[in-house]
Amino acid sequence: MEKNTSAGKIPLIQLKDIYKIYQMGDEEVRASDGISLTIEKGEFVAIVGKSGSGKSTLMNIIGALDVPTEGEYLLDGQDVSDMTDNQLAQIRNTMIGFVFQQYNLLPKLNLLENVELPLLYAGMDPWDRRERAMESLERVGLKEKWRNFPKQLSGGQQQRVSIARALAGNPSLILADEPTGALDSKTGREVLDFLKKLNREGNTIVMITHDSSIALEAERVVRIIDGRINFDGDVKEYAAII
Repeated sequence: MEKNTSAGKIPLIQLKDIYKIYQMGDEEVRASDGISLTIEKGEFVAIVGKSGSGKSTLMNIIGALDVPTEGEYLLDGQDVSDMTDNQLAQIRNTMIGFVFQQYNLLPKLNLLENVELPLLYAGMDPWDRRERAMESLERVGLKEKWRNFPKQLSGGQQQRVSIARALAGNPSLILADEPTGALDSKTGREVLDFLKKLNREGNTIVMITHDSSIALEAERVVRIIDGRINFDGDVKEYAAII
């Protein structure tokens, strides 16, 4: 699949003057302080920042888990900025695939059932749901283990199931939150290589991390400090300043 970054195409993500303000007693905390960011379809972008930098707030907005206090967020041309909770849930279920640090697999469901979950929430027909989930497990090399339960897998295999679940709905965006955080270095390397493979196949990936060395695995790095973008450029530029 060719990457779609041609001029004239609608960017997948457009953030315009995004503010997220929390009231902490008498004090206002600006977790996002005027962020503007564009991400094209087919990019692999790492958003990096230390704890408290505002990167998690930005992730929640990009992932339609929260809405900005001020500003505009367009996801593939749709204005997500002031959607209702039900509308946000629909966006999450149909346009975004989530990969979490802790996998978030349900222990009493087998692998196939875990991967089917977002398709169930999206209202897909049971037969189509099963077929799509099995295809996703095949993509991550775990089709033969579909009857297994999460506790029967290694950490790296569980993260691959999480990736399969994210892929099952053919999302516009894969949002990976610290995807190697719970893994050893060797297994983390395998997961990063798989994310890079998905990106080469045309998937748009936004990865959230606190680790600059992990951020260098992306094509482009956006660094957040105190709720603002401190750096936005390719990995070679970022490697030269860290």
